[in-house]
Amino acid sequence: MIDLLVSIILPSVILMKLSGENDLGASGALIVALSFPLIWGAFELIKYKKFNFIALLGLISVLLTGGIGLLELDTKWIAIKEAAIPAIIGIGVLISTYTPYPLIKTLLYNPKIMDVDKIKQKLSATENGEAVFESRLLKATYLLAGTFAFSAVMNYLLAKWIVTSPTGTAEFNEQLGQMTLYSYPVIAIPSMLMTMAIFYYLWRTIKGMTGLTLEEIFHANDTK
Repeated sequence: MIDLLVSIILPSVILMKLSGENDLGASGALIVALSFPLIWGAFELIKYKKFNFIALLGLISVLLTGGIGLLELDTKWIAIKEAAIPAIIGIGVLISTYTPYPLIKTLLYNPKIMDVDKIKQKLSATENGEAVFESRLLKATYLLAGTFAFSAVMNYLLAKWIVTSPTGTAEFNEQLGQMTLYSYPVIAIPSMLMTMAIFYYLWRTIKGMTGLTLEEIFHANDTK
């Protein structure tokens, strides 16, 4: 809820309501609005000391939005930027399939979340069990990359549809705020549901191939 408030709601309200000349002005409102997700993102990175690739891209995205608006570049760059960020993440997900650690393994199939040793023991007892499971992990990773492809296309279309006014104007700020608000129900929620469906597919795969219950698959990490 804090992320939603700081990253979506507050910036959108500031951009749409305080961009007039009698308020903060176009540039002032843009700086104030983007400072919320920028400061919050930097705070989280420093607090949790997890400088991961996706969080860094989020900060870069905010900086690029501010740069495009303050430098009054063509609005096409907003659409390109909106599509580029999830596209880069999606490409990173695909690249991870050529490494020993596909992203699905990092996110879910790891000892901190699942009893990996028990799962491997059950899989090894079945003919070709581990090979079949690895192929399904790969499929899940491809599906995850597909969610980012969906996000990239939808971000581009949404930006082209909504943000049409010249940068550096109050109208541009208002449209940027509208785009930020609409992106949550139009893009973020469907992407989240698709990701949950992928995790459900992976859980059903493990359960079906090993016969383990939910409690046996997932466990609390007792390691300090």
